[in-house]
Amino acid sequence: MIGYKFKIHELQMLRTQYTSYLEAGTDEAGRGCLAGPVTAAAVILPKDLSLPQLNDSKKLTEKQRYEIRPLIEQYALAFGIAHVFQQEIDQINILNAALKAMHLALDQLQIRPEHILVDGNRFHSYQKIPHQCIVKGDGKFQNIAAASILAKTYRDDYMEKIDNKHPEYGWKKNKGYPTKAHREALINYGSTVYHRSSFRLLPQQLKMKL
Repeated sequence: MIGYKFKIHELQMLRTQYTSYLEAGTDEAGRGCLAGPVTAAAVILPKDLSLPQLNDSKKLTEKQRYEIRPLIEQYALAFGIAHVFQQEIDQINILNAALKAMHLALDQLQIRPEHILVDGNRFHSYQKIPHQCIVKGDGKFQNIAAASILAKTYRDDYMEKIDNKHPEYGWKKNKGYPTKAHREALINYGSTVYHRSSFRLLPQQLKMKL
């Protein structure tokens, strides 16, 4: 497996400000998809654990993500995964759905964290636990990177499962993202119950061809 290194100077600088022993990292996957849930994970890793393979899930291959997942689950002090599905995304909007998924993932932790690190720049306070939002945190903190990998792989598992019901959309390959093939399938077959009806599924110029 190819190893990846964090930007050590940034990591050390941030850790002096925000790291506590029981620190949870949380991240989400699937926010920009046209179909399926938004999925979040929360992970508490041992303070001194070093897994050099960890990195932002987007910078790893699919094979690398699935290789590192069992190691994360083996060494984590606690972890949780949660989906918020398309019906609720349509009701509360994708930002609130992503934040809710993070809270649901944190709910599953068997250990209460003392601090929460969040990938991105938005979060709603969780159970009065101090938190810090870190832009591109999945490339700076191992616990956020671990959460990004769990969120991505468990969401991918779900999309491959529903691909068996609707193979025409290519979800096994595109995972619900707005690829050309996915949008062509929407033109040819319309939408399904798994699509997010509040999203613009097709650009206006493509809608005119329907």
